[in-house]
Amino acid sequence: MSVRTGVATAAAATFFAIAPVHGQTAPAPTQDAVPAADAAAPDAGLSGAISLDQITVTSTKTPEQAIDALSASSVVDTSQINVLQPSKASGVLQDIPGVTTQESQNDPGQSVNIRGLQDFGRVNILVDGARQDFQISGHNANGTYYLDPAFIGRADVTRGPVSNIYGSGAIGGVVYYTTRGVDDVLAPDKIYGASQTIGLGSNSREILTSTAGAARFGDYADLYAQFVYRGLASYFDGVGDKVADTGSTIAGGLFKANIRPAEGQQITVSSLNQSYNFTNNGTSNAGSRFSDHVTTGNYTLGYTAARPDLPWLDFSAKAYYTTTKNQQTALAPDATYEALGVVPGDPLADSMSTIGFDIHNTSRFDTGPLSHELTYGGDSAWDHVNTFDNAGGFVSALTPSGNRRLSGGFVQDQLRYGGWLRFVGALRYDDYSLTGDGVNSGGGHLSPKITIGVTPVQGIELYGLYAEAYRAPSVTETFIEGVHPFPAFNILPNPDLTPETGHNFEGGVNIKYDNILAQGDKLRIKANVFSNIVDNYIDFEPVGPSFLVPFIPGAPTSLCNVAPFLCFPITSYQYVNIAQAHLYGVELEGGYDWGGGFVAVSGAHINARNVSANQPLITSIPDKISGTFGLRFLDQQLTIGARAVFVAPSVELYDDTGATTNEPTKGYGLLDLFASYKFSESVNADLYLKNVFNQQYTQYLNTLPSAGFGAKASLTVKFSSM
Repeated sequence: MSVRTGVATAAAATFFAIAPVHGQTAPAPTQDAVPAADAAAPDAGLSGAISLDQITVTSTKTPEQAIDALSASSVVDTSQINVLQPSKASGVLQDIPGVTTQESQNDPGQSVNIRGLQDFGRVNILVDGARQDFQISGHNANGTYYLDPAFIGRADVTRGPVSNIYGSGAIGGVVYYTTRGVDDVLAPDKIYGASQTIGLGSNSREILTSTAGAARFGDYADLYAQFVYRGLASYFDGVGDKVADTGSTIAGGLFKANIRPAEGQQITVSSLNQSYNFTNNGTSNAGSRFSDHVTTGNYTLGYTAARPDLPWLDFSAKAYYTTTKNQQTALAPDATYEALGVVPGDPLADSMSTIGFDIHNTSRFDTGPLSHELTYGGDSAWDHVNTFDNAGGFVSALTPSGNRRLSGGFVQDQLRYGGWLRFVGALRYDDYSLTGDGVNSGGGHLSPKITIGVTPVQGIELYGLYAEAYRAPSVTETFIEGVHPFPAFNILPNPDLTPETGHNFEGGVNIKYDNILAQGDKLRIKANVFSNIVDNYIDFEPVGPSFLVPFIPGAPTSLCNVAPFLCFPITSYQYVNIAQAHLYGVELEGGYDWGGGFVAVSGAHINARNVSANQPLITSIPDKISGTFGLRFLDQQLTIGARAVFVAPSVELYDDTGATTNEPTKGYGLLDLFASYKFSESVNADLYLKNVFNQQYTQYLNTLPSAGFGAKASLTVKFSSM
C-alpha cells in the first residue's frame, strides 16, 4: 500500500469511527493548537515562572507543561514576543539557556545553535510542523530559515537529541514555531475582529506594520489572515559606525483555516508566504556585491481527531510543502568575478523545496496500577536542491543540486505509577537515501530513548535519560565540489560520508511551588546537566598536501610556476567524518512571579569539543547568563522592567602552525529596559530600549558588530464584535 493510500485510509477510518456524533466541542490540544496552562494568570511578559507553565509538545508529542517535561524544554509565548519586539526570529530565542543563533547581519536569514550543534539539520526547525531545510554554502551558517517574528505566536524548544520523534536528524534539538491565529485577535466570546500593530525603531529606522483579521463561524470553523511589512535601514554599532548592508525589507502574508466537521475532529490549512529584499557583499561582507530576493512558501494541511470518551484516539496527520528560493543579481563584481567574465546584471539562484508528512496517534489506557500514553507513527521528508549560476559558477558548485529522502517510524510509551514515578521508553527507526552527481547512498539506524522521573517530595521531580538520534549527510556535505573564489582552493565532494549518531545522557530537576510567600505566587526552576557524544561527526577539514595559489585575485594558479613569490600555500577542504565530538554542560532556567512583579534567570555553561583534534568545535558557544526583573502596577495594566545579559569571551582555535582559525569575540554585558501598558482589552503599547549603554560588541559566530543603542515602540489596537 502506498503512503498516500495509507494516509487516506487511516483518516477515513478515524472519521467514520466518530462522525455519528454531531455536537461540536473544542479539539484536544495538538502541536498546532497549544493553549496556555492558566488562563487566569497575568500576561507572562518576560516572567520565567509563567512561561514554564505554558504547554509544550516538543519533548513527547503529547501536551504537558514545560516545567513538567522530563527534558530541557522551554516555551516563548506571544506576550513575551510582544514585549521583546524582535526584528528577527533570533530575538525570540535569546533568553533560552543553551541556545544561540548565527546570522550574517546583512542577510535576514537565521540559524539556530543548540549546545554547540548547528548546520545541516542538526537542529530541526519546524514552522507549523513543516521542516525548514534550506541551506547555502558561504561564510554564514549552513542551514538557514527565514521567518519574520511578527508571524510567530510561540516557540517551543527542546534541547538535546531527546525529541527524535519530530523527525530525523535532530541531534541538537528541536525548535517548533507556531504562527499566530484566531486567538491572537479574538477573545473566546467574540466572533469576528481585526488587529493592527504599528512599530517604530530608532537605530535602524525600523518600520513595522502588521494587520490581522479573524472570524469564527460557530463551532464549525474559523479563519485568520495576516499581512506584515517590515523595513530596516542599516544600523549603527556601539561606537557610532554605520554597519553597511544591514537593512532589508520583508512583506508577507499568512492565512489559516480550521474546520471542524464533527465532534473532536479538525481540518487545518495554512499558507505563509514571505518576500525579502536586501543587498550585500556576500555572507562575508567582502567581495562582489549582489542584490538578493528571497521568497519563501510554507503550506500545511492537517487533520486531527480526539475525544475524551475515546481514550485510544488522539490522531494527527499533517502534510506540508516548503520552498525557499534566493535569486541574486550581480551588482558590482570584484576582480575575481570580473576575471571570469561576470558583469552587472548576471543572475544566479539557489532553492530548496521539501515535501513531507507526519502521522501519529496516542492511545491512553491503564494496565493495573500503570497509566499509559502510547504514541506511535511515522514521518518522511523529501528535499530537492536546485541551483543555477550565470554569475561566476561558485554557487552552483558549492551548493550542489541533489535530492535527499528522510523517513522514520517510532513508538513511545509514557507510563505513570502512583503519582511519583514516570517512565518514558521510545524507539525510532530512521532510513535515508541521497542522490546526486551520479551517486546514490543510504542507510538506517534504530535509536532508543529511556527516561525515568521520580518525585521524592511534592514539588520536586528528578529525572534521568539516555537518548540517541541519527543525522544523515546533507546534499551539500556529500556533493559539494568546486573552487573557492579567493583565495582559490579546492573543495572536494565526499560520497562516502557516514551519518552522525548522537548518544545523550542527561539528568535534571524540575521544581514547582505555588503560594510560597504570598497567595498566588509561583516558583518554577528547571536545571539539567548533559553529556552528548556524537559519533562520526561531520566537519569541514583540510585534506591532502598543500599547494600554491596566487595572492592576486583572479590570477591563474599557473602563475605560481613562474613567480612563486606571488603565491602562498593552501590545502584542499572536504566534509569528512571525524571520530567523535563531545558536548557537555549545565543549563538553568527559572523564575518567581508574585503577581505584582517577577524575576527570571537563565544561563548555560557548555563545552563542545572535537575529541580527535582535542580542541573546541568552532560552533562551541560562550557561557551566558541573563536575568530579567519586572514590576506590575495599576491592576497589572502597566509592566516595567529591566533585562541584563552577560556573555563570556569565546574560545580561540588554532591550526597546526599555531595560527588562529576562527574569529574569537570578547565578553560583554548588556542592559535593556522595557515597559508595557495595557490601556484596555483592545489597546496595548510596548516600549523596549535595547543596549542602553551603547556597548560595542560582536556576537560570536557573527561576522559583523551588533547594533548599538536602539529604542523600539509599538502600538496594537484590536477591534472585535459578538
